[in-house]
Amino acid sequence: MIQEDKLNPNAIAQFLGKEPASFTMNDLIRFIEEKGVRMVNFRYPAEDGKLKTLNFIIQSRKHLVTILSGGERVDGSSLFSFISAGSSDLYIMPRYRTAFLNPFSEIPALDLLCEFYTSEGKPLENSPGYILKKAYALFREKTGYNFKAMGELEYYVNSQDDEIFSMEFQKGYHSSEPFARWEKLRIEAMQLIAATGASVKYGHAEVGSFTRDGQLFEQHEIEFLPVDVHLAAEQLIIAKWIVRMVAARYGVEVSFAPKITVGMAGSGLHIHMLLEKDGKNAMVKDGNLSDAALKMIAGILDVSEALTAFGNTIPTSYLRLVPGQEAPTRICWGDRNRSVLVRVPLGWSKPSSMINHANSQDSEVTQPAEVKQTVEFRAPDGSAEIYSLLAGLVMAALHGFNMPDALKYAEKLYVDGDIFSSEKRKEFEQLQHLPVSCFESADKLLNKRKVFENENVFPPKMIDALTAKLQSYNDKDLSERLQGKTEEIRKLVIRYIHCM
Repeated sequence: MIQEDKLNPNAIAQFLGKEPASFTMNDLIRFIEEKGVRMVNFRYPAEDGKLKTLNFIIQSRKHLVTILSGGERVDGSSLFSFISAGSSDLYIMPRYRTAFLNPFSEIPALDLLCEFYTSEGKPLENSPGYILKKAYALFREKTGYNFKAMGELEYYVNSQDDEIFSMEFQKGYHSSEPFARWEKLRIEAMQLIAATGASVKYGHAEVGSFTRDGQLFEQHEIEFLPVDVHLAAEQLIIAKWIVRMVAARYGVEVSFAPKITVGMAGSGLHIHMLLEKDGKNAMVKDGNLSDAALKMIAGILDVSEALTAFGNTIPTSYLRLVPGQEAPTRICWGDRNRSVLVRVPLGWSKPSSMINHANSQDSEVTQPAEVKQTVEFRAPDGSAEIYSLLAGLVMAALHGFNMPDALKYAEKLYVDGDIFSSEKRKEFEQLQHLPVSCFESADKLLNKRKVFENENVFPPKMIDALTAKLQSYNDKDLSERLQGKTEEIRKLVIRYIHCM
């Protein structure tokens, strides 16, 4: 139960005095009646990753009960390419714990995320949401650990350049208003995202900033707190929708695309992960990474080439994964290094008196005992199918637990210090390279498909469909073909500017 937490931004949780995980149908009906809600919206991401909507104007209490308990049917063939028109009907059922007040509707409306079911009433096996649910359950069963995750959502805001208080070229990191012109958009979006029940950590301006043809391109990031992995997917999907909606209200364009022009900072979707046992972070033992954390890293690195099939799904993804910037290109891991594929950031894992040093006047304050250690997978970008990406990472981590030489493998791929320094250059160039195209990414997934198809978590037909789609881009030598062709690159970027 929520103990009168006046800072909780979730209006439904505040009203009911309970956590969203405990919401019932009767709870939602009580809230709807007392708050004068007139519409219910079913939301569900389809194959393109964007939220779809089904609107219901509430006719009566009986009608509301029918909506919330019976769900509705939809045309599956219009949502997923693997469903034929000859047998396309699907059911969608609302998940009560996902309920939130729609912040944009002129009519008071309550929105819920939904799950897909077949005509027989069984979960849709190829649905990305159900794949993640299966992966999460299998990981917990086989390892005894809970898997938590959170994302770093990077995006560009494109607007008219007023040439006042311009940010320094490609040096926008943590800039403030008035230099970060679209801080207000980000803050508004963060408030609305938090009100849906998402655990927002913080937001800030990112490195990318440039002007072109009278347009300002300004990069921002919203980061979340670690939650159970299926909740992490929901946070990101709702957040992308809200950021776009707020931008539309301001009359500007936002893009989560991995690259909006060559030579400028790209936008990633970095995923932080941690293992938890008995409610405690299990990533650290005696101040160092635990064996469980090292096995997790080993599994992710071993199938990292295949993971790009879920996390880097369009041709422009591979314009971001190039040497010389912070995006990773080689398969390795390290501490705090932002150019490695898997990074181990600072995690408050050792006792410290920093807060006392900063606040010597306060003798009562102490550093929280909670360890916050995560590991960060830095390859994915905004084209990722979020459910599939997170499910892939869960299965990769499980693979690490099953690898007999996982600890040695992790030790072998550890790099210390600046991997671009002259001393490390030879070592860096001997490391295996990530795929350089969707076509190559598909090949890598086909080679490692058994890891993901373990216990039918990823159905074979889903892997077949995904690899066929990636191969259809025919981008095997795209980087070479585009070399120096500015106009062709611009057209390609525009084509994928609103990926997922």
